[in-house]
Formats: sequence, C-alpha cells, structure tokens
Amino acid sequence: MRTDEFDFDLPEDLIAQHPPLTRGASRLLCVHDDVLEDAQFADFLQKVGPDDVLVLNDTRVIKARLFGVKQSGGRVEVLIERVLGEHEALAQVRASKSPGAGSRMRLAEALDVDVLGREGEFFHLHFISEVPVLDLLERFGRLPLPPYITHAAEDEDEARYQTVFARASGAVAAPTAGLHFDDAMLQALRDKGVQIAYVTLHVGAGTFQPVRAEYVHEHAMHSECYEIPQATVDAIDAARAGGGRVVAVGTTSLRALESAAALGELRAGTAETRIFITPGYRFRVVDVLLTNFHLPRSTLLMLVSAFGGMNEIRLAYRHAVKQRYRFFSYGDAMLIERKTVVSR
Repeated sequence: MRTDEFDFDLPEDLIAQHPPLTRGASRLLCVHDDVLEDAQFADFLQKVGPDDVLVLNDTRVIKARLFGVKQSGGRVEVLIERVLGEHEALAQVRASKSPGAGSRMRLAEALDVDVLGREGEFFHLHFISEVPVLDLLERFGRLPLPPYITHAAEDEDEARYQTVFARASGAVAAPTAGLHFDDAMLQALRDKGVQIAYVTLHVGAGTFQPVRAEYVHEHAMHSECYEIPQATVDAIDAARAGGGRVVAVGTTSLRALESAAALGELRAGTAETRIFITPGYRFRVVDVLLTNFHLPRSTLLMLVSAFGGMNEIRLAYRHAVKQRYRFFSYGDAMLIERKTVVSR
C-alpha cells in the first residue's frame, strides 16, 4: 500500500488556529452505513445509547517546550518527548549543531541539563536539580502546540489545549477529540446511562510526523506508554454483556484499547505500544470512534481509514473540505461507525 493513497489537498485556511468560543461549539460529521450526516457536536448525546461505554484518554499535556543555550553559546530548543523518572527525560533537541554526550545546556535561564547520550532520534537528558522534572516543566516550560498552529501558546491555549478530565501528566500533545467535551456534556451522558471509563496514553510528538516512506509498511512507528485500569475492562465487559457498544474518544483511546487486546482478550495493565493500524487490521474492541480530522499522509489518517473504510473516509474528507469543516487539533469532529468489511 502506497503512502500517497492517504494524501489529500487541504486549503490552509481550514486549519483551525484557535479553539471555538466554547467547548463543544464544533461541527460533527457522522459516517455510518456509507452515509454522511452533517451535525453539531451537541448531537453527540443522541448518537450514543444508555448501554454504551465511552472511553476517554485522561492524559495531561505537560509544558514540554524549553529554550536555552549550549555551553558554546549556541541556541537550543528542547521538546520533552517522555519523562523517564524524577530527573531524566528523552527529548528532541533543535540546534545548529547537535549537543554531544557529556555536554551541558542551560534552559529557561534557570535549569542546568546534562546530555547523557542519544536514543535514536531523541537525546537522553539529566536535569541537575532536586526538584522533579515534571515540576520544573510546569514552572519553566511552555505549552507545546502542534507545528501547524502558527502562534505561540497564549492564555487561551493553556486552558483549551487540555481536556476537562485531564489527570495523568505525561503527554506532549493533547488527545484532541476529548477537547470537545465540557463538564455539562459529560454529566448529560452519565444522566442518560452511558458508562464513562478511562485509559491513559501519553501522546508523543511523533503523532504529528507524516509517513515519509514510499510504502506504508516501511514506516517505523513511534512508541507510547499506556495504562488500562481494571475498572475500564470491567465497564467494557458489562457494556458488551448488555448489548452496548464501545465508543472510543480519540485515536489514542482506540490505540490503547486495541494494544491491550493484541492477544485477543482485553487486559488491564501498563505497557508500551508501537501499534500501527492500517487498512486490513481486525479491530477487537472498539465499535465507534469519535475523532478529529487528521493530517495528510499521517498514521492517524491510516487508522481512521482502517476503521471506517478507505473509500468512505476519502469521501468524508472531500465532503469536509467542500463544506469547510475545521481541521486538526482545534477543529471539528467525526463520528465513525466501524466498517465490518474494509474497502479500498
């Protein structure tokens, strides 16, 4: 399968640079039974039933971007990819010349950081401080907005590039389908009888990387850490027993659930995943997916094409462009029912 099969033309002015005025004030494109339905996100409440279980990713975005200088005086930009412990992290480092192992950087005019070495594309960093890395980032870091958002993080972004149910700090990108929910919508879902369950998958910066290989199978997937609580497994089992559906909010929730069921049975626990879902994949857990519109040639577009059918998703994206839906993190949403037979 060629990567260019997942390309499409997107007018730049459809890339949402700011969130809607209020959470949930977005449009919703519903894809089911080869039919496209234009709706509003408020209609989501009518699209789920009292026997369904809604699975949310409760990861919290950390202030992962830091600016500083090397010992030589050259400027550096650091984007934390993953916190490894109290004082260490993996990070992308942008500089005119990459810092070598054993060198030191001064970040945010306050933090001394040693470069321990390289792990693939990432630098292994040690923060010289008694204060844990997560606390240092909260104090000195900046919110890491996606590369297609052209403005620096503002007060609006501090609040809106975070879900209202964010709990576990560790992501460098938001699980953006969850951004549409406010507390009122979550309560309305509970009042309807919908079970709400959580997974944690710490989204990495690799989520924004396009697939550059000519053929899809040549792409090396980035690794992410996830956790599935036993309560979530129990909620899914109960929904199944009652004839309900598993509704994943976001590709991150779906990836966590499908990774945890890789051996055929959904299991609680914590693990790493490099799951790469492309057309032909057999889904084991998720029946319905709520997601935003994704970048051309991205692994996430491949995932939704696997879930909803390649032809169906192509048509949906053409429709979304024609109807001027807003794209990417701050954009509108899609609600996709899983296609049993995946078409090309």
